Amino acid sequence: MTDYGHELLFGGFLTPDARQPEQVVARARLCEQAGLDLVTFQDHPYQPGFLDTWTLMSYLAAATSRIRLAGNVLNLPLRQPVVLARSVASLDLLSGGRVELGLGTGAFWDAIEANGGRRLTPGQSVDALDEAIRIIREVWAADRRGGVRVDGEHYRVVGAKRGPAPAHPVGIWVGAYKPRLLRLVGWTADGWLPSLSYLPNGPADLAGLNALVDEGAAAAGRDPAEVRRLLNVSGRFTGTGVGFLDGPPRQWVRELTDLVLEHGTSGFVLGTDDPASIQLFAQEVAPGVRELVAAERAGSTTPAVSLPPEPTGPAGDPTEPTGTAGPASGRRETVRAGGVAGLAVTPTPAPEVRHSDHRLWDESTRPVAPPAPAGHVYSPQAQAVGGHLVDVHDHLRRELGEIRDLLDQVRRGVVSAGDARGVLNRMTLRQNNWTLGAYCAAYCMLVTQHHGLEDDAIFPHLRRADPGLVPVIDRLEQEHVVIHEVVEGVDRALVALIGDPARLTGLQQAVDVLTDTLLSHLSYEERNIVEPLARYGFYPGQL
Repeated sequence: MTDYGHELLFGGFLTPDARQPEQVVARARLCEQAGLDLVTFQDHPYQPGFLDTWTLMSYLAAATSRIRLAGNVLNLPLRQPVVLARSVASLDLLSGGRVELGLGTGAFWDAIEANGGRRLTPGQSVDALDEAIRIIREVWAADRRGGVRVDGEHYRVVGAKRGPAPAHPVGIWVGAYKPRLLRLVGWTADGWLPSLSYLPNGPADLAGLNALVDEGAAAAGRDPAEVRRLLNVSGRFTGTGVGFLDGPPRQWVRELTDLVLEHGTSGFVLGTDDPASIQLFAQEVAPGVRELVAAERAGSTTPAVSLPPEPTGPAGDPTEPTGTAGPASGRRETVRAGGVAGLAVTPTPAPEVRHSDHRLWDESTRPVAPPAPAGHVYSPQAQAVGGHLVDVHDHLRRELGEIRDLLDQVRRGVVSAGDARGVLNRMTLRQNNWTLGAYCAAYCMLVTQHHGLEDDAIFPHLRRADPGLVPVIDRLEQEHVVIHEVVEGVDRALVALIGDPARLTGLQQAVDVLTDTLLSHLSYEERNIVEPLARYGFYPGQL
């Protein structure tokens, strides 16, 4: 087992689709809002269907405030090292130290040559990368005297001026798979960034490849722990585990934790453009992995903060998590290949117990969705799509349980009101603003920021797919606005409590109203759109 002890990073790997630039920007912002550390983009300058990666990163540096940015990985044969070094340093300075340098040797040589690059053999491309990294580091070393001089076979720099220096020690992360390049990573790079899908035997290949990186580091007199190990991953969030990174978030937590502790992987970059998957990865998987790894590093057998319970079915098989702030969530039956008639997802029932007499809407006036077509067959994918809304709602229910527990801690004097407000502001309930509709909330949040995404939003899609859903969707949107005000009310009550500790009753009342309102809303939404989502999908063409 090898844990190099690095701080964990979690990121997104988005498609720089030139046909939908607003959507790319919105998804990057979602990565930041959901709490990811990093957002990355592939770099194929010869691909006219993609936005230029460096231009996109520069735009996003201004459109975001916290998240780090990196190419995954930049195409060295079409990017001159001195200019690249200055570009990276400049953007790092402008963004407040939020740029990392993912770098690759190039692979599609016909396209590279067609666009003005030189065709290189595999050996030559490794040598060129070695020379480029030396040049880049020399340009960044602005405190040294004299110009940059590297007389290489592929890059020749004769007295280039140094600088500017980046705002922080930029990591040079190299995408590598072959032995010689892996040794070079250990010799000179700051990180190794492969894609799991390119490893023939999956995680089983990591040990041997890591050994080559370690070998290169040792040959250079470096501690192998100086080289961060990152990994591009992909998978599916489903209610029942099927395979590696193909199951519920809790399964992902265990499997990624194993990669940290056994192979030293400290950065996980999820390849997806799906808003719900981004949210689950950021808000369920990343915190869970951090907790388990922190506990292991501290010598503890259990995390300091317990993970959501993992219930079991009658035969002991894991089932999807249930909400802690309300009644048990809907169960999902196992769906075999080929599909079944009838939806195997049960919406979460409305809460039977109310905590407050305060009612913000009349539940009896809620419209009801049209009935499902008799005998409709739902494929396994359709079942998963329908169940996904329940999965994300479960996360919101758990957060609501955490808020109620937080209030109890404030009452007992364990947590201050100021600290409680900070916790609330980091929660999804707060970050999602008025859009508390789970998967649809991700899209609706993007719509509020970028009106150009309306055609890709869930509610407009469902309106077009089934006009009978329009009254339900209108009501859901109205309730979203009400819930936003309720969340703001909890925040105001916390502020009042900071100024006057005697106002605890007001905070309790605000949290009780939030509990009743949110649980009622989530149940109503599931009862009315889980089944339509299983027929129409979250976006056109999904099913």
